[in-house]
Amino acid sequence: MGIAFDYAPERPDHINEILNSLDRYNPETTTVLQDYVTQQCEDRSYDCYANLALLKLYQFNPHLLRDETTTNILTKSLTVFPSPDFSLCLHLLPSYILSPPTSASAPQNNPSSNPAPGDAPLTEAVQKLAHLNTLLSSAKYRQFWNTLNSDDLYADLIADVGGFEDLMRLRIAITVGQSCREVERGVLEGWLGLEGEKFEHFVVEVCGWGVDGTRGVVVVPVNKENEAKGTVVREEVKFERKSLLGVFSRLQY
Repeated sequence: MGIAFDYAPERPDHINEILNSLDRYNPETTTVLQDYVTQQCEDRSYDCYANLALLKLYQFNPHLLRDETTTNILTKSLTVFPSPDFSLCLHLLPSYILSPPTSASAPQNNPSSNPAPGDAPLTEAVQKLAHLNTLLSSAKYRQFWNTLNSDDLYADLIADVGGFEDLMRLRIAITVGQSCREVERGVLEGWLGLEGEKFEHFVVEVCGWGVDGTRGVVVVPVNKENEAKGTVVREEVKFERKSLLGVFSRLQY
């Protein structure tokens, strides 16, 4: 039996009460949920259901929208790929955020649409995070790390999310472990964005994999996902005796 979508083992009781009552639609709970997002960023916990509830409140109350909280929610959702959480969050954002604002479409009376000095507009930030999500979904992990290190804006976007890079490496390693038995060391170094001793420590100590120095490959232990198993498909078609007699009798005529 799968885990319920709204389940979060580390969710505080007061947040659980909000989510299971009409208070989840009360604008006054916005600050509480925003503080909860900050807590998730600090202690590396994750609660998609609560974050979606906050984005829904932003939909109903656009004047309460906070750029930093919104980007933190999207950044946190990247750390649980390949789940669809990022797309779920993205589709709750206002349409003017999902495309470059124009004088006709951008709200003029929304203070959050105007970035603070030194900050990037929310639209640009969301587009950059969406690009990272696309690279992850396409399994272009080397390009993901190259892109992440190519722009100071990315460093600003992930700064509030504690252990972002470590969490991403774990998710990438889980995906690789589900599909591979051996990977060339150079390829895996690019996928994980690590080299040398840091790479070996992560692969051996964190993942529990082996490094074959003579062949230059990393060996992934067998698990139920990457084990090759032959599949035998057997079809049995049964005919009742009466139906066969009926067919034969019609053939005689």
